[in-house]
Amino acid sequence: MSNETLTNSQNIAGQLHSAAIHLLRKLRKEDEGSGLNAPRLSALSVIVFGGPITLGDLATAEQVRPPTMTRIVNALEEQGLVTKKQNKDDGRSTLLSATPAGKKLLMEGRARRVRALAKQIAALSREQRSALQEAAEILKAVIRAI
Repeated sequence: MSNETLTNSQNIAGQLHSAAIHLLRKLRKEDEGSGLNAPRLSALSVIVFGGPITLGDLATAEQVRPPTMTRIVNALEEQGLVTKKQNKDDGRSTLLSATPAGKKLLMEGRARRVRALAKQIAALSREQRSALQEAAEILKAVIRAI
């Protein structure tokens, strides 16, 4: 790989990184309607899309220590958004699953974020929307390779 290619790739990576962070921060405003803070929403998302899951695996996925995750999960359970069940394969652990209310809350939040983003995308030209669609496909391929 040439130095020019590496420099160009680093520039693109920096721009994508910055854009992704800013996009998530802007869309996070839509999460205020859920009534949950960011750590609880994030944990609930992992449970909804990756569950049933053990507390340890959830803590690893969320990059926090198990005691921190225990507090988050207990709050989600108190709110009726997750349930705990004995792991049939390992009686020493508990599996976490989302309740129907937890799934509904998460999907409603996702829908709010998608609507907010779609509104902005709709204002783009046809060519820009096409380029953005192509970029999204490329980005998904890049993410799979990481």
